[in-house]
Amino acid sequence: MNRTGLFIALGLALVIGLLFGIFPELDLKLAALFYDPADASFPLKQNGLAAFARDGAMWVAWALALPGLVAIVAKVARPDRPMLIPGRAAVFLLVTILLSAVVLTNLTFKSYWGRPRPVVVTEFNGPLEFVPWWDPRGACGRNCSFFSGEGATAFWTYAPAALTPPAWRPLAYVAATLFGVIASVLRMAFGGHFFTDVAAAGLVTFLVIWLAHGYIYRWRRTRLSDEGIDAALTRFAWRGYLWRRRLGARRAVRKPSLVSRSTEVRPDD
Repeated sequence: MNRTGLFIALGLALVIGLLFGIFPELDLKLAALFYDPADASFPLKQNGLAAFARDGAMWVAWALALPGLVAIVAKVARPDRPMLIPGRAAVFLLVTILLSAVVLTNLTFKSYWGRPRPVVVTEFNGPLEFVPWWDPRGACGRNCSFFSGEGATAFWTYAPAALTPPAWRPLAYVAATLFGVIASVLRMAFGGHFFTDVAAAGLVTFLVIWLAHGYIYRWRRTRLSDEGIDAALTRFAWRGYLWRRRLGARRAVRKPSLVSRSTEVRPDD
């Protein structure tokens, strides 16, 4: 997560944004590569293996985020124990996937940016008018095209790649890029997104990860420590933990008294 990666991402964003802003028909031409005019459909959408690959990619991405969630939940449940994985890694993984794959996509852009998906525009036998990536005034009412949530989730694998050992990190970045590209091409092939939708997903996700990594790991004024996160979660969860222990102790005291009453030997009549 150095400045070289940031400059590459910003350069790609500038080139793609300008090119597809000036020539928006490029989005239609790329989408047409996956469209069958004879059947008036995107045929790969009906392919079971392709659908399985699409779902599998999302499962893989969320599985990579799961250790961060489990570590934080386990720490809140048992603040007297150390975290299962380093605190910074847990926060970094969880925060970045929530921001990129949930908040910025499904709760922000896709809810207010009315760009129709390829499968519903008139050029592909749909009812809605095509609009370029920069125009939020499309006729889509909800769950719209810009930008791709699944693309953002797939490209989020840059986050765990950033935590790999330095010797393996370049290979991990390459693997994350290929993973994101393949998942994004599948979304285009299904008629779910235009090229600019998945490109924006990858670039925005990379920017979120780059900023979060800098804030948590690199920048002197903001960087956190594993010990500090562990201590903060301990303070946050400690009162609840003590309350649960007291409640459990009270129940344990009541149980023997109830058992002793039920097992008293009564004299014969």
